[in-house]
Amino acid sequence: MAKLIALYKKPADPAAFDAHYFSTHVPLAKKIKGLRRYEVNVGAVATPQGESPLHLVAILTFDSLVAIQEALGSPEGAATAADLANFAQAGCELLVFDSKEI
Repeated sequence: MAKLIALYKKPADPAAFDAHYFSTHVPLAKKIKGLRRYEVNVGAVATPQGESPLHLVAILTFDSLVAIQEALGSPEGAATAADLANFAQAGCELLVFDSKEI
């Protein structure tokens, strides 16, 4: 399996971020072919030392890194990426990697 992790920094207006994210962004992302699983944090994102600069962490699972690249290059992936400008003004970092259970 391969993962795409989206790390969203704390927005100026968390309620507006959440409203757009869950009503618009998630439905766009769920149309991406090859998406196997979509997870987000429940409650605050923290570190072992306490507060974190992150508001939301999304973990998207695909079959492979190739599947992630195909997803990002698809019209649905492009629409999802373009939507970031509508709500993620504080910034979003994307990480991709292969994973395995151990």
